[in-house]
Amino acid sequence: MDRDAAAARQEIALLLRRLNVELDAVGQRFAELHGLNRTDVRALVAIMDAARRGEALTAGRLGEAVDLRSASVTALVDRLEKVGHVRRVRDPEDRRRVGLELSDSAMAAGAEHFGGLARDLSAAMEDYTEEELALVRRWLEDMTGVIMRHSRGAP
Repeated sequence: MDRDAAAARQEIALLLRRLNVELDAVGQRFAELHGLNRTDVRALVAIMDAARRGEALTAGRLGEAVDLRSASVTALVDRLEKVGHVRRVRDPEDRRRVGLELSDSAMAAGAEHFGGLARDLSAAMEDYTEEELALVRRWLEDMTGVIMRHSRGAP
């Protein structure tokens, strides 16, 4: 690889790190405003993302998503349920299975805090072609996979 390509990759990695720091700051502000910690916010995002995919996230799957063991997940869900952000909901087809749902108040708080950011991000992408957006999506998915492997201790 030539020096210019290596320098470009390094610059992009640094920009990705900067993006992560800024996104983390937005999440941290949300956490502080709502008396949550970083793991609480990660859990709420995991539950919301599952709902957008049409899935009910169970406590076990939540543990995988936020990299916590069973007892810690139970404490996490209990804490989020106690403050009114999460509901445990029995699966109508299998009453033994319990899914997690965000409460309306949690959804409203998230929309209020992150809605402007989502609108501004969408507006910032308006000038990109479908092909460019597809490339960005692929790149973000690849980078997220790399980062997830590192965050789970398997670089």
